[in-house]
Amino acid sequence: MKREVSHARFPKAEAMKLFSCPNCRQVVFFENVVCERCGHALGYEPKQNRMLALEPEDGIWKSVGTHSDGKLWKYCANYEYGACNWLVEGEREETLCLACRHNLIIPDLSDTERVSLWQKMEQAKRRLFYSLLRMKLPLVTRAEDPEGLGFEFLSNDESSDQAVMTGHDEGLITIALIEADDAEREKRRHAMNEPYRTLLGHFRHEIGHWYWDRLVRDGGVLAECRAIFGDDEEDYNAALQRHYAEGARPDWQLEFVSAYAASHPWEDFAETWAHYLHIVDTLNTGHAWGVVIDPRVDDQGLLTTKIDIDVFDDAVTMDQIADAWLPLATALNSFNRSMGHQDLYPFVLSERVIEKLRFIHDLTHGRIGHGRSGNAAKPAAA
Repeated sequence: MKREVSHARFPKAEAMKLFSCPNCRQVVFFENVVCERCGHALGYEPKQNRMLALEPEDGIWKSVGTHSDGKLWKYCANYEYGACNWLVEGEREETLCLACRHNLIIPDLSDTERVSLWQKMEQAKRRLFYSLLRMKLPLVTRAEDPEGLGFEFLSNDESSDQAVMTGHDEGLITIALIEADDAEREKRRHAMNEPYRTLLGHFRHEIGHWYWDRLVRDGGVLAECRAIFGDDEEDYNAALQRHYAEGARPDWQLEFVSAYAASHPWEDFAETWAHYLHIVDTLNTGHAWGVVIDPRVDDQGLLTTKIDIDVFDDAVTMDQIADAWLPLATALNSFNRSMGHQDLYPFVLSERVIEKLRFIHDLTHGRIGHGRSGNAAKPAAA
C-alpha cells in the first residue's frame, strides 16, 4: 500500500527558470508538487522542460490546462518518499525518471533521518540534471555502458573506522550522505578552509570528472585539454598528497578558479566545469526574473548589465556570459552581505580562468571534440 505523500517534503524554491501552473497560471517553482492556488497536483516533465498540472485518471495522472496533450503520466517511484517530483510517461514500463534511473544505492528507506538527508540530495541532483538536459549532454546509465553514470548515496558504517568519501571512479559517483547535514557540511567547509561547499557543488564537480572521460578522453580532445589544463598524466595520488600537505601555491588565484583546482589537472577541469554550471544556471535564473543591474554610481558601466541572453543558446559566447556574470555576481554578493551572509560567489575569475571556462563552454556546445569512443580508464578521482 502506498504511503501518503506530504507536500511539505518538497520545499518551495526558486528554480533556474520560472514555471506557471498550466491550469491557473499561478507562478510555481521547480520542486512544487501542488499548486497553492487551484490545488492541482504538479509534476515536472523533463524532456520538454515543462511543469504539468495533473488530475487522477486510470490509477495514474492526466495532464490538464495549457500543456495538456492527452497523455497519461506517472510520478517517478521516488515521489513516494518525497524525493522526486519528475514524471514518466504513463505507458512506459520504467518507474524511475530520467534523473533517478542513475541511482545505484539509496539510503535505508526505513530510516527517516537518512531519508530526510536523501531528499536534500535528490533536490540538488535534479537541479544538476535540469542543466545537463538543457545542455543536451550525453547521459547513459551503467546498465547501458560499463562506465555509465551511477550514484551511490552512502552513510558511514558505524562498525568501521573508514568514513565514506565523496568521489568519482569511472562513472560511479559516491556522495557521502552526511554532506546533506547542513551543520556537518559547514564544519567540513571550515576544516578544509573552503569558501564554498554545497550539495549542488558536489554534484557539479563530480560529474565534471565523468564528462572528462566522455567528452575529453573519448572525444578526441586530450591534446587541446592538456594545453589548457595541464598534463593529466601527472601522478594523481601524489599530487593530492602534496596539495593536502603543503596547500596550494601562493599565486593560484592567477590561474585557477579555486585552491583545490590547483592540485591536479583533473581537479582543475572538474572545478572549472562545476563553476561553469554555477554561472550558467544562475544567469538562466537571472534571465527568467528579468534581472537588470544598473548601479547608481557606475559611471563607466562596468557593473551594468541586462541579463537578456539565453545561456543555453549555441549562439551565446563565453564573452557574453562573462560580461553578464561579473555584474550579477557582484550584486548578489552585496545582497548577501546586507543580510549578514558570506558572499554568494566568493571567487574571482582571472583571464586565465575565463579561458578555461571558454574551453568548457565550447566542449559542452559541441564546438570541439567528436563524440564518445574507446574504453580507456583512469584512476579514481576525488
